[in-house]
Amino acid sequence: MDIYLKGPFDKGRQHEKTMKSTIQSAQILRDISKNPHISQREIALKNSISLGKVNYALKALIEKGHIKIHNFTGSKNKRKYMYLLTPAGMYEKAKLTADFLKWKMAEYERIKKEIEELEEDAIAMDKTA
Repeated sequence: MDIYLKGPFDKGRQHEKTMKSTIQSAQILRDISKNPHISQREIALKNSISLGKVNYALKALIEKGHIKIHNFTGSKNKRKYMYLLTPAGMYEKAKLTADFLKWKMAEYERIKKEIEELEEDAIAMDKTA
């Protein structure tokens, strides 16, 4: 049985996939902003995302203009890149972080209310037992 969380992302299964993709993009943008020299493999390991998904997400972020990529022509390691957040990428990172925080706060409030209701039920059951 699937349980969907109430909040800004609560739209069903398709929106759940979008939410997961959005969270992964936010994680990738955050990692790149902290370390422009981070490798795709490091991003994948740090966030428990497959390397293929990281590659796909990076390509999408580049196409959207959120990231610029530079390789080092003088380097012996031709597969080493530096990822730079563009101004649009910085804005997107801030927006995604704010949306994620709103969703988590709504989830927290929903869980808090559910706990209160369960505690009330347990107290009522103790009184009748």
